[in-house]
Amino acid sequence: MENLDRFDRDILDIVQRNCQLTAEAIAEEVGLSTSAVQRRLKRLREDGIIRAEIAVVDRKATGTPMVFIVGMEIERDNYDALAKFRLWAEKQDHIQQVYYVTGAVDLVAIVTARDVEHYDDIAAVIMAENPQIRRMHTNVVLRDVKLGLFVPLADGGNAG
Repeated sequence: MENLDRFDRDILDIVQRNCQLTAEAIAEEVGLSTSAVQRRLKRLREDGIIRAEIAVVDRKATGTPMVFIVGMEIERDNYDALAKFRLWAEKQDHIQQVYYVTGAVDLVAIVTARDVEHYDDIAAVIMAENPQIRRMHTNVVLRDVKLGLFVPLADGGNAG
């Protein structure tokens, strides 16, 4: 994967905010031709830099308004535990994100559910189908403060 230049960064910044913009609109904003923007977008997709272009759906409108942050402890002597869980979790739509972390737990998952009872059912399935998980610690999200997957694209690695 090659380094991203200013145009790539500008294009990525734009499509992260609105992936429905046309190449023409993006071209006008970044100062390139439409065909140059199309080529760059194609390359960014093929290189896996743009991993997906999705619709962000309001959970409340769809009947799954609750979010749970779940810390999981896995068996330390089971080297396949992480890989097994990752493969299993990829198929579970209610498990939105999973992070392998340091600290008191090994994994942190973001799980959506209709209500507490639904989450309890999901948790029971997680434990039943993944014996390598020893314990789960659940936090209920009371209110979304900020949601997003936007990746800041600072030039030259600056934090600003």
